[in-house]
Amino acid sequence: MAQTYTALIQQRKEWWIGWIEEIPGVNCQERTREELLDALRVTLVEALEFNRQQAISVAESEYQEVAIQV
Repeated sequence: MAQTYTALIQQRKEWWIGWIEEIPGVNCQERTREELLDALRVTLVEALEFNRQQAISVAESEYQEVAIQV
């Protein structure tokens, strides 16, 4: 299931900066717009997986994992 996120980006002098609006801490800085978008995608995937693993490790063993769609 593909999910869409919002990247807020802008060019500041020779750098492109941006972050993902929905996930705090996912921010990057690159030399080109394309590199920035690629870096944001990679960082977002890593952050989502980290958050997922952290939630699983905190959950007690009697919890069940169930997929839901939004």
